[in-house]
Amino acid sequence: MIKARIVVTLKNGVLDPQGKAIEGALGTLGFGGVHGIRQGKVFDVVVDGEDRAKAETDIKAMCEQLLANTVIENYAVEIA
Repeated sequence: MIKARIVVTLKNGVLDPQGKAIEGALGTLGFGGVHGIRQGKVFDVVVDGEDRAKAETDIKAMCEQLLANTVIENYAVEIA
């Protein structure tokens, strides 16, 4: 088995209303001086097999086809 973590974030310049809402909520809770919050997604994936190169290729294809909207999002893959 091969385990991977995929982190998907919005590209720079893409508006992030959820990040702004979180930033406002933190201010309301008394956490002043917090700025520039950007939200994202994390996927933990387990792929059967031992071929690390194939798993990495398959995971990148998953990101390109489903897990990330590559028009507005970046993704990073970390294989454990």
